[in-house]
Parts: sequence; structure tokens; C-alpha cells
Amino acid sequence: MPQSSEPLRKLGFLTIGLFDPADPAVGHESTLQVIELGEQLGFDSAWLRHRHLQFGISSPIAIMAAASQRTSRIELGTAVTPMGWENPLRLAEDLATVDLLAGGRINAGLSVGEPMHYDTVKHELYPDTAELEDFSYGRVDRLARLIAGEPVREFSGKQGVVEEFSNRVEPHSAGLRDRLWYGAASRKSAVWAGANGFNLLSSSVIFPEANEEPVFAEIQKSQIRAYREAAAASAQSQGPARVSQGLVVIPTDSASAAQREKYQRYVDERTPRTRAPQGPRGMLFAPDLIGTSDEIAEQLHAHAGFQEVDEVAFALPFSFDHEDYVQILTDIATKVGPALGWTPGKG
Repeated sequence: MPQSSEPLRKLGFLTIGLFDPADPAVGHESTLQVIELGEQLGFDSAWLRHRHLQFGISSPIAIMAAASQRTSRIELGTAVTPMGWENPLRLAEDLATVDLLAGGRINAGLSVGEPMHYDTVKHELYPDTAELEDFSYGRVDRLARLIAGEPVREFSGKQGVVEEFSNRVEPHSAGLRDRLWYGAASRKSAVWAGANGFNLLSSSVIFPEANEEPVFAEIQKSQIRAYREAAAASAQSQGPARVSQGLVVIPTDSASAAQREKYQRYVDERTPRTRAPQGPRGMLFAPDLIGTSDEIAEQLHAHAGFQEVDEVAFALPFSFDHEDYVQILTDIATKVGPALGWTPGKG
């Protein structure tokens, strides 16, 4: 198992892609510029949250397609795409297309479950089948099978002079199936992901078991270990199971006084929710990490969840300005990452 004394192998970041509804193009362009900056700074990956009917990126696949033409090395991912909003066959086509455009750099993070606030949108999302839709693991498993190239139908071949049909999703992008991730917040989901050949995204939100003490880092460690055990025993495993941890990390080394004040205010507003389990399922939130890069590195090295991984995708705060993201990403790449033993990517 990775230990805190071992170097961090991959460093990524996650953004919501916030925009002003009065001028959404500016926010989308800002996100593309942030991804370009990430590549210049040597980050290994950039991940996009998936937001529907909100003022954040609703179509991360379109953003990844655009970013793929403005970058050459950095990997691009979703963290996560809620499958309840998606048709698995159509999504498989889109993901494979963008993966080919990106030269095999796409990492699709997925989750299942009923869409958020489903009762308010089901009449438009599934007007005829709202009560029949399957929001279980089967939905993401179907996507994985289609991406892997399993047959969709028996029909294929030439019809007439021009038309030729395939029995699988086209285009097919070899290797994309191995870059599917599952965003798991519970032990059950982590074990399912490992048993079914998915990489694991473990974020700043988890659900403890009924008998577990509500200590975020220890529960995250337990879930990651359960995932690795399930992956090791799975016949679907194609190689070493990958795990990425996503915490909110806000280094202040090069921040201005005004930025430091704003960042601290943001953290202070969010900290109360981390002090006790939330909601009927006892949801736990990880505290945001703020301070100098040395202080953040020290906290991470002591974090039981961080000790289990050698990949991270640090989450950018939701509501900051473009210049704030530039400062935070620059400090993460030039100070936090090296303090964790990470070496920037090149090319």
C-alpha cells in the first residue's frame, strides 16, 4: 500500500466550471484556459464536475473535446457524470469520439442513482418512462460493456450501395474501458467498483457504515482498502487498481492579503458541516485544507486516506474568480506537489 513517505505519482485538479448565466461563454472559456494552464504547469490530469440545471458545466464531454484540441498531454476526466441523466449507448459514442480526438487521454468518472431533485425534472427527462428507469449499477455496467465493444445487436454489414452497419458502438476507442472510474462514497459502492473493473474516485464526501466511528480519514482508508481487496479478487481486473483522492486544497503561499481573507472566509463557512454527520445517512464531509504548502503537505502526510493513494485530483473551490484559480493551481504545482514528492509532467 502507498504510504505517506512515498512520492505522489499523479497530480490532478477538479473544477466545476462556474459561469455567469448572463454571459456563460466567459466562464466556459475560463475553464478551458485553466486546463491549458494546468498542462503548462505539469499537472497530470484535469477533471470536470458535471452539473445539470445549475451554473456549472452541464456538458463536460463538449468541454473535453475543446480542451483536447488546445492541449497535448494532460489527461481529461469527468468527476463525476451521474448516469441517471444519460443514455448509456449515446454516452458511449460521445466518450469514444472524444477519447480518439484526445489521443486516448479521457478518464470518465461515473456514478449511479436517481437524478438530483428527480421529481422536479422527470417530466422532461423521461416523460414516458420516469417510473420505469433503472438507476442502479446496471446502468453504468451497460455503458462499460458498450465502451468495451460488446455487441449491441446481431444486425451488421452492408445494406445497399453505401450504407454499412456495425453491431457495436462506433467509433471504438481501444483502452477507454480501462480508464472508466466510479465515484464511490460508501463501502458498498467501493467494493462494487473494484469487483467490476472500475478505477476508484474517492472524494471529500463519504457515507460511513452503521458501526463506524465518524472519522472521515479512517473511513476513507477503510473504503479504499475494501476496494483494493475486491479489485484484486475480481476476474475483471485488467491490471493494478487505480485510486484517486479528491480533497479541497487551498494553498496561500503566493496569495494576496485579499485572497487569503476570501479563502479563509470560504473555508470558515464550510467547516461547521465537517464537525458532525449530516442527514439521515450520516454523510461526512472532509475539512478543506488551507494554509501554506508546507502546512498542507504535513496535513496530507498525516491523513489516513491520503496514505492509501498515489494519485490525487484536488478540488478547486466552487465560487472563486479566474485569477484565484491561477494562483491556487500555480502554488499546487510549484509548491504543494513537490512537497509531496511529485514531479511535473513534460511535453
